[in-house]
Amino acid sequence: MSQQPVVAFIGAGNMARAIIGGLLENGFAPANIWAAEPDAERLEDLAAQGLNTTTDNATAVAAADLVVLAVKPQIMQAVTRDLAPAAQQHQPLFVSIAAGITLAALDQWLGGDVRLVRCMPNTPSLVQTGASGLFANARVSELQRAQATEVLEAVGIALWVQNEAELDAVTAVSGSGPAYYFLMMEAMTAAGVKLGLSETTARDLTLQTALGAARMAAASDVDAAELRRRVTSPKGTTERAIQTFQAGGFETLVDTALTACRDRSIELADELCNQ
Repeated sequence: MSQQPVVAFIGAGNMARAIIGGLLENGFAPANIWAAEPDAERLEDLAAQGLNTTTDNATAVAAADLVVLAVKPQIMQAVTRDLAPAAQQHQPLFVSIAAGITLAALDQWLGGDVRLVRCMPNTPSLVQTGASGLFANARVSELQRAQATEVLEAVGIALWVQNEAELDAVTAVSGSGPAYYFLMMEAMTAAGVKLGLSETTARDLTLQTALGAARMAAASDVDAAELRRRVTSPKGTTERAIQTFQAGGFETLVDTALTACRDRSIELADELCNQ
């Protein structure tokens, strides 16, 4: 991008810090970043890196082209209602990374006619390997979409969806997805111990296998199904394990679990936006 936008973070928690760190690693100028947080002590390390810091959210909004709303969903309404005067006066782009808060609710709380992007990141963003789904309202320009993409790509991949409802599916696949893999790692480690391995050996083999499989899948020119077929020799050990998974209804269970996650995402949005 030819000219860096000024980006302000409302909230300086773990996810905001991950994005800030990614932006700095990508060459973003510290002077173009603001961080707002009620606790001044939590801003000291960011100020030491050359960022602009403030305990007043409106001050950060007034300085910004793009504002990342990085507070917990439970307090988003109070925070954004307080920001409404600054939002209306300065009209920056707002990017929400809070789960379950709809664009309609944010627009209402910020005073109306606001340029908004809703984003669903996931926790691997904390180690710059995240996956985020984004959706913008009709007021967002192509330049602003590019700016939002740049910010979220600082911590991984950023993919635009076709409608806001798809963000509930994003939540089911990638937003909550890391926990599914953690559960599989937990189960494989426990099984390895039962089979006679030490816990350390079982854990290390499990984690390295997960990492290697993900890297192979990401780098491959074929899909995961074909990769699985290539390592599943007829009448071999892998085939026996895969058959056991499938006999237990593995694919159906995954489908049921992701659908339940999607449904809970819809319920949470209703609870959070209609308090």
